Amino acid sequence: MKGPSRRVAIATAVGVVPRSDDDVELAGALGVLGVRSAIVAWDDAATDWSAFSAVVIRTCWDYHLDPARFLEWVAMLERTGVRVWNDPATIRWNHSKSYLGDLAAAGVTTVPTRWVPRGAAERLAEVLDAAGWDDVVVKPAVSASAYGTWRASRSGDDREADFRRLVDAGPVLVQPFMGAVQTGGEWSLCFIDGRYSHAVLKSPRAGDFRVQESWGGRSERVDPPAGLIAEARAALAAAPAGTLYARVDGCVDAGRFHLMELELIEPYLFLARAPGSAALLASALVRRMGPA
Repeated sequence: MKGPSRRVAIATAVGVVPRSDDDVELAGALGVLGVRSAIVAWDDAATDWSAFSAVVIRTCWDYHLDPARFLEWVAMLERTGVRVWNDPATIRWNHSKSYLGDLAAAGVTTVPTRWVPRGAAERLAEVLDAAGWDDVVVKPAVSASAYGTWRASRSGDDREADFRRLVDAGPVLVQPFMGAVQTGGEWSLCFIDGRYSHAVLKSPRAGDFRVQESWGGRSERVDPPAGLIAEARAALAAAPAGTLYARVDGCVDAGRFHLMELELIEPYLFLARAPGSAALLASALVRRMGPA
């Protein structure tokens, strides 16, 4: 199980320092299987990607800052003949939150969303009026880690200028504020090779709604009820292709799971929190790579 056919690039970003424990866990699990790997930044121009037979996109946490360049990098890997997971078609579909519309059309219960095209003249107040919402969350269609995401309300500060800046830069999503995130948390259910593996429950800091640790949020490993796993599995099944890894994020409101994000590009998978999950991911990758 040696040679270039068994050399895997675990793609990260230049700015991810120190290395994510997710990447380290996966590299270690691949090593146990006799597979060489290297944690390599996708945006490092000096990297010879043809030296790898497979690239696993993992902690590319800055892709949303230059999505066109990121997608061109993925296309370059395709031209080079390097196999990529998740597959390039899935990455292209998932890189913009417009995929939520596809899932809603397929019957997945998602957070209601109003889409504002880039350059639209519509004001935020008009969006709220049309939807009948008083309290909303506004975010760019291409975003990660709550980048450019903020909350607005009819009774709050006027954020029309902020809204205009977002709309001038690209498509924007406006969604009703889900108070269930503050009261019950946001679930992240992790799937490996299409099978449920483990989950965490994330909570925002007091007075906030963002659950990411960079915004003061916290998370804990939990065992979700079977019904919640089934709803998350159904949401993932509505994606256009099978996945090596996936994270299904959402909250429970009025007894129903509402999908907030289907993370298929660079989700943090909490591998260190779930013993054995890195080994499952490494084994699934090796199966997909085929014989050495």
